[in-house]
Amino acid sequence: MSARSTAKSPAKNLMNEFPPARDNLVTLANWRTQPYSEWSFHNVRRVLPTANIAASKHPVPLESSLAEIGHVAFEGNKGPTTLREALRTTNTKGFVVLRHGRIAAEWYSSGMDARTPHIVFSVSKSITGALGGILVDKGFLNPNRPVTDYVPEVSSSVYGGCSVRHLLDMSVGIAFTEDYVDPDGDVARYRRAVGWDVIKPGQSTMALREYLATQKPDGKTHGHAFHYVSTNTDLLGWVYERAAGRALSDLLGEHLWTPLGAESDAYITLDTEGAMRAAGGICAAPRDLARFGEMIRQRGVANGKQVIPGWWIDDINDNGDPEAWARGEFAEMFPDAAYRSKFYQIDRKRRTLCCIGIHGQWIYIDPVSELVIVRVAAEPVPLDVENYRAWRRGFEAIVQHFS
Repeated sequence: MSARSTAKSPAKNLMNEFPPARDNLVTLANWRTQPYSEWSFHNVRRVLPTANIAASKHPVPLESSLAEIGHVAFEGNKGPTTLREALRTTNTKGFVVLRHGRIAAEWYSSGMDARTPHIVFSVSKSITGALGGILVDKGFLNPNRPVTDYVPEVSSSVYGGCSVRHLLDMSVGIAFTEDYVDPDGDVARYRRAVGWDVIKPGQSTMALREYLATQKPDGKTHGHAFHYVSTNTDLLGWVYERAAGRALSDLLGEHLWTPLGAESDAYITLDTEGAMRAAGGICAAPRDLARFGEMIRQRGVANGKQVIPGWWIDDINDNGDPEAWARGEFAEMFPDAAYRSKFYQIDRKRRTLCCIGIHGQWIYIDPVSELVIVRVAAEPVPLDVENYRAWRRGFEAIVQHFS
């Protein structure tokens, strides 16, 4: 792998005719499945309604200090591999490595480039969590207040008894199973509510906000255990809008993406009533995701300005609850971890933070080595635990290479 390179696209025939041939047509019914996701994941706004997240009118360029790292070896999910081989064989679409804030390497495929917005799924949660610190610092939001102080519409649901902090830390005692492949499960109903799936005859046409107000408790105490449920973050986005009196997309643009120095507009998906999917609907360019990760590494500072309050980053690093994490469903995947304000701290000793999304999305932030690594991908399986473990080993091998 050269320091800056691209690969040929296996999806070059998708949506390239007018009209496209039936086999090459990407629709709401197939956009999250292979091979259609090779195209749709970086063309989401041609499939779904979206709202814009404004970039800076004066983007700050990323300097380059390129290095050859394609030979870096690690244990993949099917045996020994190298970074060069892994990028070509694992549905990776974009890969950026920053070292000391400069581009050390980048790689793209399937029509992607540095400025193409790609859906980041649950990395959206971390972006939303970062915005929370800004809103708290500006006095709009108090994380210790009850959710119903902001959104009384959910008072009869599980959310009637929890705080904003419980939403931030995924510690709501909610009876929701985040199973991405169950065609009749909670996630399937949720996807219909957010407008991501075709609604078939006889299925519910409930929109997102109404759906949030129907969620039930599981009988466990709020705050006791990490329980990963995407609806928590969508409600958090609604809380932000009520607290600040503005649309989530505008808040993200004004308070985060613009001061970050982003060079490309991002965007976020909408349901049929205009509700924004804070939990997984943000689409952003790889270099801007790298800028975001670098800002987190720099304790909230971008371009010499404090964008996210430093104390919020400190709180993420210092106050994740390892006991709540150990009681949760991801403890086997990341044993020595914690979760705070939508960020994973997967190595508490190194203070390594991660933003992670299904289908292979990552921002990996290692402050010791001063590295930020971004991966966007179109993996066919939403959550392949072995793939996540393999890529963590890959990131650690890159860290070791530069150490």
